[in-house]
Amino acid sequence: MEAERESPLWSDALRSEPECEPVFSPLGEERYALGLETIYEGYLLHYGTPRLFAPADGDTALLLGDYLYAHGLVRVAEAGTVEAVADLAALISRCAQLRADGLPGDGEAWAATASTLGEGAEARIEWSGDDAELERALDAHRRRVPGVRLRRRP
Repeated sequence: MEAERESPLWSDALRSEPECEPVFSPLGEERYALGLETIYEGYLLHYGTPRLFAPADGDTALLLGDYLYAHGLVRVAEAGTVEAVADLAALISRCAQLRADGLPGDGEAWAATASTLGEGAEARIEWSGDDAELERALDAHRRRVPGVRLRRRP
């Protein structure tokens, strides 16, 4: 694993028995799979239960998550197009905003982006893939990322 070689901090954070279940990459093109799952692992470090890492503290989780975001974007750039990188940057921003506002929809945003990666936002108008695969991805996401509680407006 590259992260393990990159830093002893990352090496120390590796789970003894990592879970390697891909979540959203099966919805998209194979060439983006590793980069997409790398970015998703970063997202899990920030907001959920990571599959590969168990950092000792929140600061390490935040740093490692940011590292994985950047590393995943590099992998996607090497495999694809600038549009795919822009799509993922927009996804990271959108999901961070949803989490900050306590709103649901991050799983659906991940699924829509994964399935249309590199095609731009206009391609994400509606899902046109396998419904069973979509539900599998969303179920896996829900197990890893706690749901948000909707805030009541005063």
